[in-house]
Amino acid sequence: MNAQRDTHSKLVGYLLWIIGFTGAHRFYYGKTLTGALWFCTLGLLGLGWLIDIFLIPGMDRAADQRYTSGSIDYSVAWLLLAFFGALGIHRLYMGKITSGLILMGLSGCAMILPPMAIIVLLAYLHDLFTLNAQVDDLNRTDRR
Repeated sequence: MNAQRDTHSKLVGYLLWIIGFTGAHRFYYGKTLTGALWFCTLGLLGLGWLIDIFLIPGMDRAADQRYTSGSIDYSVAWLLLAFFGALGIHRLYMGKITSGLILMGLSGCAMILPPMAIIVLLAYLHDLFTLNAQVDDLNRTDRR
């Protein structure tokens, strides 16, 4: 009845694992609590980070079962967040044009008014914790 969906990529998971002491790969697979723990403890002082190299295939399978595939690719959204998150490019990719442009404008303002960087950081953290749910919601809406 339910065909296997490939919503997340092991390759992207392992690429993010390279900087995984920040929790990036755990956030990518939807494990936000342990992602935050890894971020605050540098991957449980490196030990959890090393163990995760063996856990990524299981995290990938769980994410594939949990999230809905669709027109918006999770891996693309996550890579855009990882490399261009402060500019809001990932939001533009998801069709959230207004918030993407606002974030882009705030990032520009942060160069002139450094306190604006706090708002950009908060927006980035929000997306770090909620990006999978945002993409999932958009993909579910596409299916209706």
